Amino acid sequence: MEMGTVDIKEHLLQSDEDFRRLAQKHHQYDERLGKLVHKAHLSEQERVEEVNLKKMKLQVKDQMESMIQKYRQQSASSSGPAKS
Repeated sequence: MEMGTVDIKEHLLQSDEDFRRLAQKHHQYDERLGKLVHKAHLSEQERVEEVNLKKMKLQVKDQMESMIQKYRQQSASSSGPAKS
Protein backbone atom coordinates (compact mmCIF):
# COMPACT_ATOMS: atom_id res chain seq x y z
CA MET A 1 0.00 0.00 0.00
CA GLU A 2 1.32 3.43 -0.97
CA MET A 3 2.06 5.91 1.80
CA GLY A 4 0.40 9.31 1.66
CA THR A 5 2.37 12.55 1.82
CA VAL A 6 1.54 13.07 5.51
CA ASP A 7 2.74 9.54 6.32
CA ILE A 8 5.96 10.09 4.38
CA LYS A 9 6.58 13.41 6.16
CA GLU A 10 6.10 11.74 9.54
CA HIS A 11 8.43 8.91 8.56
CA LEU A 12 11.11 11.30 7.31
CA LEU A 13 10.81 13.49 10.41
CA GLN A 14 11.55 10.44 12.52
CA SER A 15 14.22 8.86 10.36
CA ASP A 16 16.04 11.58 8.40
CA GLU A 17 18.11 14.24 10.18
CA ASP A 18 18.31 16.46 7.08
CA PHE A 19 14.54 16.42 6.63
CA ARG A 20 14.05 17.18 10.33
CA ARG A 21 16.51 20.11 10.10
CA LEU A 22 14.66 21.50 7.08
CA ALA A 23 11.31 21.16 8.85
CA GLN A 24 12.68 23.07 11.84
CA LYS A 25 13.99 25.85 9.57
CA HIS A 26 10.63 26.04 7.80
CA HIS A 27 8.86 26.35 11.15
CA GLN A 28 11.27 29.09 12.32
CA TYR A 29 10.76 31.09 9.12
CA ASP A 30 7.00 30.66 9.44
CA GLU A 31 7.00 31.89 13.05
CA ARG A 32 9.05 34.97 12.18
CA LEU A 33 6.82 35.73 9.20
CA GLY A 34 3.78 35.42 11.47
CA LYS A 35 5.24 38.05 13.79
CA LEU A 36 5.91 40.41 10.89
CA VAL A 37 2.45 39.94 9.39
CA HIS A 38 0.76 40.96 12.63
CA LYS A 39 2.61 44.27 12.82
CA ALA A 40 0.58 47.31 11.82
CA HIS A 41 3.47 48.91 9.93
CA LEU A 42 6.72 47.42 8.68
CA SER A 43 9.93 49.36 8.36
CA GLU A 44 11.85 49.08 5.11
CA GLN A 45 14.24 46.63 6.78
CA GLU A 46 11.29 44.51 7.98
CA ARG A 47 9.79 44.49 4.48
CA VAL A 48 13.09 43.23 3.06
CA GLU A 49 13.26 40.63 5.83
CA GLU A 50 9.70 39.53 5.02
CA VAL A 51 10.54 39.03 1.34
CA ASN A 52 13.74 37.16 2.19
CA LEU A 53 11.97 34.94 4.74
CA LYS A 54 9.30 34.05 2.19
CA LYS A 55 11.99 33.10 -0.33
CA MET A 56 13.94 31.03 2.20
CA LYS A 57 10.77 29.33 3.44
CA LEU A 58 9.81 28.40 -0.12
CA GLN A 59 13.30 27.10 -0.85
CA VAL A 60 13.19 24.88 2.25
CA LYS A 61 9.70 23.68 1.33
CA ASP A 62 10.92 22.79 -2.16
CA GLN A 63 13.84 20.82 -0.69
CA MET A 64 11.48 18.95 1.63
CA GLU A 65 9.12 18.18 -1.25
CA SER A 66 12.03 16.89 -3.30
CA MET A 67 12.99 14.54 -0.45
CA ILE A 68 9.38 13.33 -0.22
CA GLN A 69 9.27 12.63 -3.96
CA LYS A 70 12.61 10.80 -3.79
CA TYR A 71 11.35 8.66 -0.91
CA ARG A 72 8.13 7.94 -2.80
CA GLN A 73 10.08 6.86 -5.91
CA GLN A 74 12.43 4.66 -3.90
CA SER A 75 9.50 3.04 -2.12
CA ALA A 76 7.69 2.40 -5.38
CA SER A 77 10.75 0.88 -7.06
CA SER A 78 11.58 -1.33 -4.08
CA SER A 79 8.02 -2.64 -3.73
CA GLY A 80 7.35 -3.06 -7.45
CA PRO A 81 7.71 -6.27 -9.46
CA ALA A 82 11.20 -7.62 -10.00
CA LYS A 83 12.74 -6.62 -13.32
CA SER A 84 14.84 -8.99 -15.41
